[in-house]
Amino acid sequence: MSYKIFLSEDEKYIITKHWGEITSDILLIRIQEAHALGDKLGITKHLMDVTEAKNVESVADTYNFANLDVRKYPGIKLNVRVAVLIDPDDHTHDFAETATRNAGQDVTIFTDRALAVKHLLE
Repeated sequence: MSYKIFLSEDEKYIITKHWGEITSDILLIRIQEAHALGDKLGITKHLMDVTEAKNVESVADTYNFANLDVRKYPGIKLNVRVAVLIDPDDHTHDFAETATRNAGQDVTIFTDRALAVKHLLE
């Protein structure tokens, strides 16, 4: 359940690297921290690296996270672009992408870091 939030080398996006299991409660805290850093630096692009982390939430909890929970926290910006980098064999994040996109958020899953970064910088 560890993580690290830092600025990309080119200073164009925020990276949040996760390890271990991810739940909505954990993610809400981490997203607020990443968005606070983005606000401070004027950055609205985020790379969430979960290549070493699994989503352990139920479908219902993931749906509630995307449609209800993130809206309760003013520190979470809904107008950011998020590229989620996953392990190609990990499908625990698939529904989260669907739920967040259906909720109107710009969240896209990638298995290739270069493509994820390209998407962020478009």
